Amino acid sequence: MARQFRLRPSPTEGDGAEPGENYNLDRRRFMRYSFNSAAGVITMASFGSIGFASLLMGATDSAGAGNSILYWVPKGQEDTVWFGADHLGAMTKSAFEAQAAKSDTGMAGAQGVWGGLPVNVVYVPHEENKDSPPTEGKPRFQFMDGADQTGAVIGFGGEIEEMAQWSSLKIHDNIIIIFSRCPHLCCIPGWQLVANDFTADNWLPGGLDSGGNKLFCICHSSRYDPTVIEKNTNRNRRSGTVFDYFGVKRTGGPAPVGMPLVPFTVKNDVLEVIDFEAEGIVEMMDWYTFCN
Repeated sequence: MARQFRLRPSPTEGDGAEPGENYNLDRRRFMRYSFNSAAGVITMASFGSIGFASLLMGATDSAGAGNSILYWVPKGQEDTVWFGADHLGAMTKSAFEAQAAKSDTGMAGAQGVWGGLPVNVVYVPHEENKDSPPTEGKPRFQFMDGADQTGAVIGFGGEIEEMAQWSSLKIHDNIIIIFSRCPHLCCIPGWQLVANDFTADNWLPGGLDSGGNKLFCICHSSRYDPTVIEKNTNRNRRSGTVFDYFGVKRTGGPAPVGMPLVPFTVKNDVLEVIDFEAEGIVEMMDWYTFCN
């Protein structure tokens, strides 16, 4: 029997559940209700080795062209996610600040799409909390060593703050953007898509698997702490090329490592990914292909 996850209330009408009723979701139903496209519901595709993240690959310009970062509302979640009315609208810093003010932890997150690729954007009250001792319920970004599957340390996440060559990834505006393809089977972890202990609105320091506000992958339950920045390594599935990257920490589940950070800027309140070629940071694009 497929593993079931309890969704947050209010599925769309016509799903066989009454509005406001809690109901369960497994991978097959998630495929059915997952991601909208600009033209309507994306047709179900073969799950395969790359997972349903392939549904977003190669999307048309209307689904996130250029450097814009757009909200991506999973079908069936229009009435439950805070950005439910903003599908394919541009993400703004002020919207995250307003949503974070409603949270017990001061955090907020949203699923998005950039150039047809899935991302998660997470707001953390880093500037407000960074100078106080690490305290439960007061999240900030934490820089830690990243280790590969053998336990060998790859490098320190704080290099993005200390070394000029990684300055495009430096924490700013209390926000990070994560390239959201799970290194396990390339599915798409989401922000509070399901309700469980890992997605509750609480926070513990130290990059532990306990505590909430995790990115959670519904496919095989991999979890990621978006407040922990580490340096790690991954391998391109097709070519075997190994590359280092900076990303968020994997805290549990079958994924071998965490997911990469995407460099971005804020222009007139709007979030945009940095132009990799114009900024001379094309080497960072290695992470872009790890699921190819």
